[in-house]
Order: sequence, then structure tokens, then C-alpha cells
Amino acid sequence: MLSKSSVPIKDRDKKRTIPSALKLILGLLVFVFIGTGILMLPGIAKHGTLAFNEAIFTAVSALSVTGLSIITPAVDLTPFGKIVLMGLIQCGGVGYMVLAIMVLRFLGREISLGDRMALQDALGLISSREIVKLTIRVFVTVIIIEFVGAVLLWLNWRNIMPADRAAFHAMFHAVSSFCNAGFDLFNGSREFPTDSATLTVMGILIWLGGLGIPVLFDTITYWKRRRFTLHTKLTFIVTTGLVIWGMFGLWISEAQPGGVLDGLPIGRQLGLALFQSISCRTAGFVGMPHFESLNPAAQLLIITLMFIGCAPASMGGGVTTGTFVILLLAVFAYLKNHQTPIIWGRAIPGEMIRKASAVLTVSLFAVLTSSWLLMMTHDVDAQTAIFEVVSAFATCGLTLDFTSKLSGFGQVVIMFMMFWGRLGALTLLLALTHRGAKRRVNYPEEKILIG
Repeated sequence: MLSKSSVPIKDRDKKRTIPSALKLILGLLVFVFIGTGILMLPGIAKHGTLAFNEAIFTAVSALSVTGLSIITPAVDLTPFGKIVLMGLIQCGGVGYMVLAIMVLRFLGREISLGDRMALQDALGLISSREIVKLTIRVFVTVIIIEFVGAVLLWLNWRNIMPADRAAFHAMFHAVSSFCNAGFDLFNGSREFPTDSATLTVMGILIWLGGLGIPVLFDTITYWKRRRFTLHTKLTFIVTTGLVIWGMFGLWISEAQPGGVLDGLPIGRQLGLALFQSISCRTAGFVGMPHFESLNPAAQLLIITLMFIGCAPASMGGGVTTGTFVILLLAVFAYLKNHQTPIIWGRAIPGEMIRKASAVLTVSLFAVLTSSWLLMMTHDVDAQTAIFEVVSAFATCGLTLDFTSKLSGFGQVVIMFMMFWGRLGALTLLLALTHRGAKRRVNYPEEKILIG
């Protein structure tokens, strides 16, 4: 029998290594349980304490920056409880791996290669070089963006509420907007301010948070290289295109007689439709009046936008714009009989296409299965169930007034989808499966019929 000392160091290190994907899952689970425990403490809820299911659902929703809730934060939480909720949103948005790296740096400890790889996965980066420097810059940038947004909101809201209350509301909603969380401290859409200044500031915060950390880093370091990466260029184009498509789609659907925008000035109609298009991709704020009364065409459009979601490594969820654009480019390449997608003189590797296909396939399976489970256990129609599930998967937070009607089993389903949506399909799969060595044997090919 070999002693521990006789086992090669390389093999011992290999056994001790925890996959980075598993680190992300375990880290988020730890945060969920810590957040649940804090939310159940006295002084959080206005009346007694939150029940376990209320606390854990709120913790998962906040840490996954979703915004779906079975409580009403504006009514059910004390001022201290709202501060705790804001802290959970910030942790979920900026990312627990980013915060962990920051803490280690402040303590003067070196960052291990494993932690760097885990952070690389969390941020969706291609290279792990200068990862700590990037993290610090991004963290500072996030704080500055949220601070500026809070000041602008405070300047606007101090005229409609006391200055101190306006300051806290501004800070909370700046964090919730940039992190694409969708939690608000107003009593739902009826009292949510929809003036042009509010929608403009929050819309910009949501859009910036949905661009992704790699894009933000590429933007703040543009002066050094004087060029954007292919990922940044495509992200700007796709996100802008989706917002414009969503705005006109919602406007056409709801400006007609009987729609929720009917009777409003055309400028007001387009403004509300624009904000809702930005928000529905993963933020979850309601800007359009009588949101639960949207017609089926508008609901289907919102489901599509939520499913696509935001950019990779952003504050939002969904299959991501990266997956969407790669699959779109792959279709065009197939129609042109190209071996691989080519754009602006750059070829997209086949590995990226396979990864995008896997994300789409697994995501569709998860959404359809969860929707089926809700329909089997609740008295709900298909579109409402799919809307709720996709909202959770995309970490969006929009609902057709169904979240409060979820049973205990339904709450578990939605929590799983929020958890899934924050981590991403491939992260969960890589953590639950073992990727073996590359195959060294080539087998004879045989075609099957498709299409």
C-alpha cells in the first residue's frame, strides 16, 4: 500500500482540485443559506419574522437578481430589512466571486490559480490574465455607475417624497436597476414612477448592467487599445437591435384600440414601450400600465426577449445574446455553404457553436419541463406558466400576477429556475458531469435525417 507521501504531488493536487463550476454552485448555495438566515432574523419583517419559504424564496430571488417575490418588500420589510435586501442584490449582481477576490486582496492574500479560474468562469472571460486587476477596476466602475444613478434619481424624486426617503429609494433602485434585479420599494406598478426622467435614468442603468463585465472592461480600457473586441461589437449591435425590435413590437401590439397604451400621446407610448423593452430582457421593472392585461402578442414578444436575455457575464440571465448571435451566424454560414461563421474577417470556432447549441437545447428542456410541472400542479394556462418560468430562468422578475399564487412545490420549481438562470446551463452541467479525456479513436460516420 502506498503511503500518502508516496503518491505523486501532481495526482494529490488533481484529487484535491474542486472544479470551478462546482465552486460557483457551492458558493451561491452558501450565500443563499446565509441570506435566508439573515432574512429570518427579528427586525427584518414588519410583523414578526418571515417564514422559511418566504425567506429562502426572497434570498434566491435577490442573489439571482431576479425580482420575483412572494412578499411585498415595500410593505412587509422594515427599513433594515430593505437594506439587507439591497445588500443581497448587490452580492448577487456584482458576483460573490468578485467580492471574495476583493476581500482576499484587502487581507493581503495571494489568489490561487483555482480561484482565478473560478472567477474567469463567473465573469465569462476567455483569458485569466490580470484577472485581479480587472476585478478591481470593474468593482470600482460598478460603484461609480450606481452612485451617479442614485444621485440623479434622488434629484428627481426629492420633489415627490421627503429628501431622506428619496435618498434611500434612489440608492436602492440604482442598485436594483444596474444589477437587473427588478425589486422596487413602491407598491407595484400602480405607484411606480413612470415620468421621463425616472425611466431614462433607470433604463440606462439597466442597459449598462446588461452589457456584461467583459464589455464594461473593454469600454473603460478603450483608450489604451483604440479598438473593441469582436464580442463587444456584437454585444452592442445585438442588444441595441433587440431593444429597438422590442420597443416597436410592444408599441404596435398595445397602441391599438383596447391596448394598455391606447389613448396616450404617441411620444408617451414610445417612451413606455422603450423602457419596457429594455426592462423585460432581464430587469423586471414594470413601466407599462396594467401590465397583467397585455395582449397575448405582447406577452409572447416579452417571453422571447426574456429568453434571449442579456450579454454573457452580465447582471442578467437568459441564454444570452452571445448564444443568440452565434447560432444566428451559424445559420447564415450554413445558408452560404461556409464551413464556419465568418464576420468582419474573424471566424467563429466550431467549439463556440457547439457550446451555444448545448446552452439552447438544455435551456429549452429546462423551461419546458418546469412549465409542464407548473401546469400539472396549478390551475394555470400554458402562456402564463411559460411566462413565469422564463421570467425566472432569465432572472427577469416580470410576472402576470402569478408568483403570489404559487404553491410550495411551485415555489421550489421557480427557485430552481432562478438559481439555474443565474449560474447558466453549462455551469450546472459541467459541475454535475465529468468531462473525460479527448477521444483518440475515430469512428466511421453515418448520416441521419434532419429538417
